Amino acid sequence: MKKIYMVAGLAAILVFISLPLGAKKVRGPMKPIAPLMIEHRLIERMVGVMEDYVASTQASKKVNPAFVDMVCDFFRIYGDRTHHGKEEDILFARLAKKNLSDDHRKMLNRLIDEHVQARKMIAKLAQAGEIYVKGDENAGSDILNSLKAITVLYRKHIELEDKYFFIPCLQYFTKDEMDAMLSDMWEYDRSMIHVKYRDVVGQARDLIIK
Repeated sequence: MKKIYMVAGLAAILVFISLPLGAKKVRGPMKPIAPLMIEHRLIERMVGVMEDYVASTQASKKVNPAFVDMVCDFFRIYGDRTHHGKEEDILFARLAKKNLSDDHRKMLNRLIDEHVQARKMIAKLAQAGEIYVKGDENAGSDILNSLKAITVLYRKHIELEDKYFFIPCLQYFTKDEMDAMLSDMWEYDRSMIHVKYRDVVGQARDLIIK
């Protein structure tokens, strides 16, 4: 079982995180960081698949274009539009209006910058994939390098949010404000399909060279 960061006094959040994605009803209080931490677990799974794929393909540099397409789709739709979208449009936007400490303000700006970096990395990966499909096998190295860079960024990014940012940032909100954010996140997700991307992770794993 993958490790979930334990935080004393926030058992309700951890119970929520242990539930399947898309669970509609949860007993007990919920925090607006819970949906984001749930999504982190699926993103970590995809990152793990990418790491395994790079390891299995490093020697040959023979890349499956379908894998590249899956990764780009996953991070553009799930990682960016669904996950980063809730962070930037709801949690981060409301945090930015608060009287944050210097450290938290710097961390917030860093996280937003890393979202921008991630988008650029995915664009670079997609471009390398297009070049590879056109017959330039040298682009295989560029694809693998992009995959590695994305995994490194997301591992560090998720650790920063889960261990050092999400829990402390709740102190800036009242209960009513947190409830409103959680409600807005559920509303935001109504147009997103979590189940599809659980399937995408499984499909990507099946493409790893045995």
